[in-house]
Amino acid sequence: KMIEIRKGTLADVPRTAEIYEHILDKEEAGMTATGWIRGVYPTEETAREAAEAGELFVLSENGITAAVARINRIQAPGYEDADWEYPDAPEDEVMVLHTLVVDPVFAGKGYGTRFVRFYEQYAAENGCLYLRMDTNASNQAARGLYGHLGYREAGIVACEFNGIPGVRLVCLEKTLK
Repeated sequence: KMIEIRKGTLADVPRTAEIYEHILDKEEAGMTATGWIRGVYPTEETAREAAEAGELFVLSENGITAAVARINRIQAPGYEDADWEYPDAPEDEVMVLHTLVVDPVFAGKGYGTRFVRFYEQYAAENGCLYLRMDTNASNQAARGLYGHLGYREAGIVACEFNGIPGVRLVCLEKTLK
C-alpha cells in the first residue's frame, strides 16, 4: 500500500467535500457524533478556503484520498476560554489542526493517528512547539484518539462554532518541549 501525505490543492476539494458528506450521512443516521450539520459545516467551501490558503493536507492510499485536514496557526473562537497549560504561548508558535476527517470507507486503518503524527512533525518543522485542536464534546471517538496520542483536554467551551449553535467545544493541547 502506498500511503502519502501532501499539501492539498483545489483539485482535492470535490473529494474532500465527498468525505464530509459520507461523515454527515453517518451523523444523520446516528452512527457517529461529530455535531456537524449538513450545509452549515463542514462544506465544500470549507475545503476550498483551506486549499486556497495553502492549508489543506491530504492523506492518500494508492492515490485515493482517505483523510484530510486543515493545518494553520489560527486558533478557533472559544480557545481564549480554555484552560491551556501554556496560556502565554506565542501565537506564532501555536499550530492548530482543524477538521480532521477520515473517509468511513478507510476507517480502522490508523489513518487518523498517522495524520496527527504528520501534524506534529509539520508543527515541529515550522517552529511550533504548542499543538492545539478541538472536537465536539459528543465526539467520543475523536476524544479517545487524541487522548491516546497524548493530548490533554484543556476544557470544554460552550460556543457557536462555524455557524453551529450550542456547541460544547473540547479544546485539546500537547507540547513538543
